[in-house]
Amino acid sequence: MQIEQITDKRDLDRFIRFPWKVYDGDPNWVPPLLSEVKFILGSTNPFFEHAEAAYFLARKHGEIVGRIAAIIDRNHIAVHNEQAGFFGFFECLPDPEAADGLLQAASHWLKARGMDIMRGPMNPSTNDECGFLLEGFDSPPMIMMTYTPAYYLDYMERSGLSKAKDLLAYISVIADVSAGDRLERLATAVREKMPGLVVRPANMKKFRAELDAVKEVYNSAWSRNWGFVPMTDKEIESMAKRLKPLIVPELLLMAEVDGKPAGFYMAVPDYNQVLSRINGRLGPLGVMKFLWYSRTISDIRVLTVGVKEEYRKRGIEALLYLQSFKAAKRKGYQRAELSWILEDNTLMKKGCEFMGGKVYKKYRIYEKRL
Repeated sequence: MQIEQITDKRDLDRFIRFPWKVYDGDPNWVPPLLSEVKFILGSTNPFFEHAEAAYFLARKHGEIVGRIAAIIDRNHIAVHNEQAGFFGFFECLPDPEAADGLLQAASHWLKARGMDIMRGPMNPSTNDECGFLLEGFDSPPMIMMTYTPAYYLDYMERSGLSKAKDLLAYISVIADVSAGDRLERLATAVREKMPGLVVRPANMKKFRAELDAVKEVYNSAWSRNWGFVPMTDKEIESMAKRLKPLIVPELLLMAEVDGKPAGFYMAVPDYNQVLSRINGRLGPLGVMKFLWYSRTISDIRVLTVGVKEEYRKRGIEALLYLQSFKAAKRKGYQRAELSWILEDNTLMKKGCEFMGGKVYKKYRIYEKRL
């Protein structure tokens, strides 16, 4: 067994392509876009303006059997006042020795740089994909959610990691929610109490102005969440640029009170239903397949629902959900995943249940002291 830190582009390419070996023949795995993974791991990702990472490969008899990244986010350290580092992008064949070696390599790298805790998986932060799948192995993940083998959970515990936090994904039938009058009554009451409230679709012709409003709400709405680290302006702009081609304007809603930003809601079609057909490559044929199969997507994923702290518990969230679900129904979408939700975020859990949501997948983040 050899654990080696990546030093050249060839091994980085092997690191990126290794999951195809782990999930060969698994019908529920969705191959990521290679170009997207290269961007996330590369130096042009604005995340690395305040972070650093090392990538490791495990080889056995010359064959790659696993991979891991060790990550230090200086913004996380500053915000949470803890010397916590992270591991991410963990993939491994059924080989406990390889898994243990990879986790040791990551922990040694982090400890050598003054970290007291290792937590993960974060790919590479809570603003990206994170967590190992804990429940719900019988169906594919939705866009920007993880899918991992059950044996990863055992490998974490074997290597001395324990639960840090569980994340929940709810599923809701759109027609059932939009057909009821409970939300309508609530929406009417909210509008009567807040006559200055306006909920509208995003204006894609004024995308820059809409993005500024999202930034303002984002840092207020998530400031007290576990693991939250504010995204920099460059990170938000980068994510917006990558997501913009995927946005359905009716599913990106802005809430304003007396003309000032109060909240926003963003859902996107489950493009994983398309990515599962193009095997990570978006060449000319991949683009044609993407455009063709995008018309058949049946589900959406609710990525974010954020309301400024001063407007919480006043029903704005319900109004955002109602308007988006109505739009989703008109466009023919059938289900909505609301994810991810922290296991102890009571307010958001109640909101998901109010929308008819039922927990159908769980994810776990692990940690250990170094």
